[in-house]
Amino acid sequence: MTYLDLLKRRYATKKFDGTRITDSQLKQLKEAIRLSPSSFNIQSWKVLVISDAATKEKLKPLSWDQEQITTCSHLFVFCVPTDAKKHLDSLLAAMRKAGTEERRVAGFGKMVGGSIESRTPAQLLSWMQRQAFLPLMSLMSEAADLGLDSCPMEGFDSEAYAKALDLKGLVPTVLCPVGHAADTPQPKFRFEEKDIFV
Repeated sequence: MTYLDLLKRRYATKKFDGTRITDSQLKQLKEAIRLSPSSFNIQSWKVLVISDAATKEKLKPLSWDQEQITTCSHLFVFCVPTDAKKHLDSLLAAMRKAGTEERRVAGFGKMVGGSIESRTPAQLLSWMQRQAFLPLMSLMSEAADLGLDSCPMEGFDSEAYAKALDLKGLVPTVLCPVGHAADTPQPKFRFEEKDIFV
């Protein structure tokens, strides 16, 4: 199956059948997220993977009572850190640990640090949140490749999620329940090529 086939296959699943995905599938989904691209390679995301029924039930009313939350196998909650500078410091430390030459680490830190300092807090949060949609797409594509279904979701109360999940220094940004569909996809509509490319 080609990547285009995967894009044609996947759709925003509204109800799952509750069947659990396998540990092997979960590992592959996590690896797809881990390998995702990001601006400056900032990798500005933390992902909670929730599979227990009690937590999903607690989150459902915070998600406009959408049943994807409770019927999915696993709920992926993509978050971004509130402290971009601290996140950059962690990234630089990881680069050093991986054996990256100090000159490169220092140059990278200066470049990205300058970009961070040039933005307001609101601009920084917006930038980091946009990065979270890159691993989201990786997750959905890998899920489709594994024969699983998914649904990207922004319909939830971010502040309420942070409180319910006791998140400190993280902003829940986008959700993606994954599992096996129990609904039927509607015909897929997309603009024609002539309506997209100018």
